[in-house]
Amino acid sequence: MMSFEWPWQYSFPPFFTLQPNVDTRQKQLAAWCSLVLSYCRLNKLYTMTVPEAQESPLFNNRKLQRKLPLESILVVLEELRKKGNLEWLDKNKSSFLVLWRRLEEWGKLIYQWVSKNGLTNSVFTLYELSNGDDTEDEEFHGLEESLLLRALQALQQEHKAEIITLDDGRGVKFF
Repeated sequence: MMSFEWPWQYSFPPFFTLQPNVDTRQKQLAAWCSLVLSYCRLNKLYTMTVPEAQESPLFNNRKLQRKLPLESILVVLEELRKKGNLEWLDKNKSSFLVLWRRLEEWGKLIYQWVSKNGLTNSVFTLYELSNGDDTEDEEFHGLEESLLLRALQALQQEHKAEIITLDDGRGVKFF
């Protein structure tokens, strides 16, 4: 696995305090959003709880001994939600789903793989798609089932796939 390259701001102590100036704060939030998405993408993180986020290296620079405070983490997460890159998984807003790719993009990636490998008119279990040997080198390998299903639903709306029920769970047929 590649190591994550932290942006320059991560080594800058004031980055861990949301700035009061509106313009500065907007740039800072954009930098935080970019950092969260890049970090989650490289580490293939999809779901997280707020306490996990608080303790993760993402919001906690141990070398600098600086942490983004909880209230500020929630501001960053809300900014990601507004941009369509985060969904809360519960009413208490204690766990969340990070969408570092939109569902349509995941669907497009999967369909490109299916087409490239001549697998249209084939049936796959959801497990085969996200965890099978054939998809090991694909970006969607390891995709959480709930996200995979939603990406396939987007493909189904485009009439490129049909989600089906198999004896051992759900599957999908591509057209």
